[in-house]
Formats: sequence, structure tokens, C-alpha cells
Amino acid sequence: MRVHVVSDVHGAADALARAGDGADALVCLGDLILFLDYADHSRGIFPDLFGVANADRMVELRTARRFAEARALDRELWAGLDRRDAIERAVRKQYAELFAAFPTPTYATYGNVDIPGLWPQYARPGTTVLDGTTAEIGGRVFGFVGGGLPTPMHTPYEVDEEEYAAKVAALGPVDVLCSHIPPALPELCYDTVARRFERGSTALLAAIRSVQPKYALFGHVHQPLVARTRIGRTECVNVGHFNHTRTPWALQW
Repeated sequence: MRVHVVSDVHGAADALARAGDGADALVCLGDLILFLDYADHSRGIFPDLFGVANADRMVELRTARRFAEARALDRELWAGLDRRDAIERAVRKQYAELFAAFPTPTYATYGNVDIPGLWPQYARPGTTVLDGTTAEIGGRVFGFVGGGLPTPMHTPYEVDEEEYAAKVAALGPVDVLCSHIPPALPELCYDTVARRFERGSTALLAAIRSVQPKYALFGHVHQPLVARTRIGRTECVNVGHFNHTRTPWALQW
């Protein structure tokens, strides 16, 4: 059995269409949408609406953790515009391309920048969406936990710690624990390019220590200080920033 795993697709529909080649199934750990590409500021919903110069400024402010100024710039740019309508139209366009690229079968959960309410309109037969639930793939139980925890970024699918922990607890024993965000270990949460810690989950960390799945797979941190480590018997793996690598991580048994 061979399963390919991707995370942080961020608009890479062309590469996503090839991500299942040679695999029995594809697992996607979310962040399909590209709002603003920190490596190429000309790509994404934000520069399409407001231009590259404003994208440069927004990245500069966020990278410097000047979040109050970033929010002020955001309010200035959106003044007089229907934010909800503009974003939904752009997201729908990306979702139509991305969901059409998923191979069969695909098992997917949400990232923190995704909009779960739109997924049922685009997920085709052969794509199973899971969040706080499990699926058996090749005789192994995979548990899925989507979304992220609250941050100053206020991304679309952030849930409070209690709700997130309840989703983790609902899984029970699993062989492979799949989430968008990492467990709360500093070395897994630090982004060496953004120079900041991303939010990791203490509930995931507790579940790994208690259940000891064979693997804990996640993404979210694009340039992690450490891409993989062990917690007891569990191999913890950041499967990579797919928008950059264009290469899935392979799990074989």
C-alpha cells in the first residue's frame, strides 16, 4: 500500500493533479487556498485585488510581527469594497480548479485558511472530507483533525482550544494521526524564514503521547526548524510545503 500526503497546497492545482501518481490514495492536510504567497508576492487573491506593491507591504508588516499595522493596512484597502463577496468569488474559482485536480480516492481535511462551508459544493465522488473523524485506508486507521488555533492572523478556520481538543479526543486510537497544524513542540512549530513560532496543539501532543500512533502527519509550518522527530514510538513528520516542493510525502507499507 502506498499513500501520498500533501499539505499547504496554496493554489498549486497543476502539481496537485499529479500528486497521486503511483499511489493507492492521496491524503491532503489542507490549506488549498492561496491568499498571499510569501515567496512570490504576485500570486494569490490579495495581489490580484490590491496589486503587488500592497502585497509587498503586507508581507513586510506580518513578517515583522507588526500585526496592528497590518490590520490597519487591511482595513484601508478594503474600505468601500464588499470583502465577503470578493473573497468568496476568488475562493470559489480556486476551489473549482483544486477539487477537480484531486485523484480518486482522496481523503482531505481543512487547513486554517480554508472555508469548510464551501467544500461540499466542490468535493466530487472519490473525495472524502474528514474533520474529527477517521477512515480506514489499506487496513490502517487514519484520524483527521482540520483547521488551526486562534492567531493574530485571524485566518478563516481557526477554532478555540476546547473545540480543537474535542475533535482530537473524538478520534480514539488511530494508526496515523493527520492534522493541519503540528503538535506543540517548539522545534516543529518554528518557521525559520518567517522567524516566528506558529501555533501547535497541546491536544495533539497529548494524544500522541497517550495513543502512540505509528505516524503523526501535519503541515502548516512552511520552513520548519525540524521537519521530523519522534515522540515515543510515534514518527512525527511535517509532510512539506506542497506549493513550494510540488512533491508529495510518501507513506508505504
